[in-house]
Amino acid sequence: MPTQTATTDSKEPVIRCESVYMIFGDNAKSMLEKSGGVVDSAKFQEAGCIVGVNDASFEVHKGELLIIMGLSGSGKSTIMRCIARLNEATAGNIYINGEDILTMNNKQLIELRRNKMGMVFQSFALLPHKTVLENIAFPLQVKGVSTKDSIERAKEMVDLVSLTGRENYFPRELSGGQQQRVGIARSLAIEPDIWFLDEPFSALDPLIRKEMQDEFLRLQDVLSKTILFVTHDFDEALRLADRIAIMKDGVIEQLDTPANIVLNPATEYVRKFTEEVPREKVLKIKSVMEPYDPNEDHSDQKVSQDAIIATVAESILNATRPVAVIDDAGEIVGSVHASKVVSILFGSRADDSEEQTS
Repeated sequence: MPTQTATTDSKEPVIRCESVYMIFGDNAKSMLEKSGGVVDSAKFQEAGCIVGVNDASFEVHKGELLIIMGLSGSGKSTIMRCIARLNEATAGNIYINGEDILTMNNKQLIELRRNKMGMVFQSFALLPHKTVLENIAFPLQVKGVSTKDSIERAKEMVDLVSLTGRENYFPRELSGGQQQRVGIARSLAIEPDIWFLDEPFSALDPLIRKEMQDEFLRLQDVLSKTILFVTHDFDEALRLADRIAIMKDGVIEQLDTPANIVLNPATEYVRKFTEEVPREKVLKIKSVMEPYDPNEDHSDQKVSQDAIIATVAESILNATRPVAVIDDAGEIVGSVHASKVVSILFGSRADDSEEQTS
C-alpha cells in the first residue's frame, strides 16, 4: 500500500490537503460519488474521465521544501494547481494556514494569491518590453505599490538573485539562467508565505540548471520559505528536498525523506523508480560516523553531521587521518574514516543496508 510519513511538528501546517481528487470529465463528480472514493483510473477512463489526482492527503509545514515528482501524467503539476486553485478540485479539502481555500470567493482568492503566494513556472513569462527591474516591480505595482517603492523593492530582489549590473537589461539580452532568476525575483518581490515552483529549471541546459539549483539552495537558506516544488528529475529532488512525494496515476505512492524513499521504498513502483540512485546521494555523514575518540589523531578538517556523503567524500578520502564530525553548534559529535566512505561509494548495497538516516 502507498505510504506517507507525516512530519512531527504539531503546529498548524501551512498547507493541508485532505482526500483531494481532481478528475477531468463531464460526469466526474457523479462517478466519484458512485465510487465511494475508491477510484479505478482505468474504469474512469473508459467512462470518458481522466484521473489527475486520486485521494491525495498530505501536509507541508512552515519552512519545509516538499518536492512532488513523477513521470509525465502522474498528477504532480495537477495537485499543485489544485492547491493554488488554478484548477478546481473535484472533491476534498485544501487548507492554507487553516483556511479552506475551496470555500473562498474570487475576491478572497485573488487577495490570497497576491499576498501569500509566489509562483514560478517552466515558462519564464517575462514581459519583453520591460527591463529586469520593471519585470520584478510589476506584480507590486499591480497590488498598488507606488513606482518608487516597487523599484526599490525590485533592486533588493536583483541583489538577492545576483543580477546586479543587469537591472536595465531586457529579457532578450539575458541568458536562460538569468531570465529564470528574474522570474524567481519577481515571485519573491511580494514576499510570499508559500512558493510554488513547477519545473522551474527543466528548460535550462545542465550546467545552468546546476547553477540555478545552487542559487535556489542559497535563497532557501536565507529566506526559509514554505515551498511546493514539482519536478520529474529525481537527482534534482534528492538535492533540494526536505521530503519527496512520488506520484503515479494521480496517487501519492510514498511521501518521505529522500533517504527513506531510496532505502525503504514503500511500493514496487517506488523501488523501480529509485533502484539506480547511489546511496551516497542520500545518506548523511551521521549515518556512517563513529564515536569520537579524543586520543585518536584527527585531520584538521571537520565535516557537518548533516552533510550528504557525496558532497564531502572527496575531502574525506584525501585526508590521511580520520575527520571530526560536528553538529550545528560546531560541537564534535563523532568521526568518520575514509574506509567507511569507500564502503558506501564502492561496496554493495547489501553490505551497508543497515546504514540509514532518520
